[in-house]
Amino acid sequence: MTEQIQYGFYLDTTKCTGCKTCHIACKDRQGEVIRKDNNAIDQGVPKIEGVNWRRVYEYGGGTWSENADGSFEQSVFSYYASIGCNHCNEPVCVKACPTSAMHKRREDGLVHVATELCIGCNSCAKACPYDAPQLDTERKVMTKCDGCYDRLAEGKAPICVGSCPLRALDFDTMENLIKKYGEGDGHIAPLPSQSVTSPNLIIKANKHGGRAGEILNFAEV
Repeated sequence: MTEQIQYGFYLDTTKCTGCKTCHIACKDRQGEVIRKDNNAIDQGVPKIEGVNWRRVYEYGGGTWSENADGSFEQSVFSYYASIGCNHCNEPVCVKACPTSAMHKRREDGLVHVATELCIGCNSCAKACPYDAPQLDTERKVMTKCDGCYDRLAEGKAPICVGSCPLRALDFDTMENLIKKYGEGDGHIAPLPSQSVTSPNLIIKANKHGGRAGEILNFAEV
């Protein structure tokens, strides 16, 4: 019996600078996919404002303090995390979908949306702790990271991985990623516990990964 393939992402938060190149590249590629699906190649970029399939979180915290001699001490920190869909082993979005539009593909483990079945109810988006499902309000269907399955078929990496100037992202079968990077450091803030959905995401943690803080660019993500 052939073992099922499961693709996933690797993220090195010691390298990510928050440049958002992955975010823009993903959005450009998804816009092209939507135009093709709707036979609207010549109609320009679809109106998908506020729909972000890959988000770059800036997380930080710390304080400043003034000493008696007028000098200052600080413990300020920040780091970035580029997050899309983690194509989880236990995807709560799939469980929440009432029409089975959200589904996990057997051939590669990627979580996809069958737009012809989607009723735009937003149940999957409410369930997902990573905000991966993004509602296209114009077409009234759910959209999300699809792992660039079309590029995979051509032997190419997802567009976010190829566009990263610092090579902070990687994508492969989980077997290969574990061989290359190990099991990683677990999830760091602002991500939820891995126990929620068993995500296919390996993270190399920033040295500040265990510190308390908050999302600093909330309006962007």
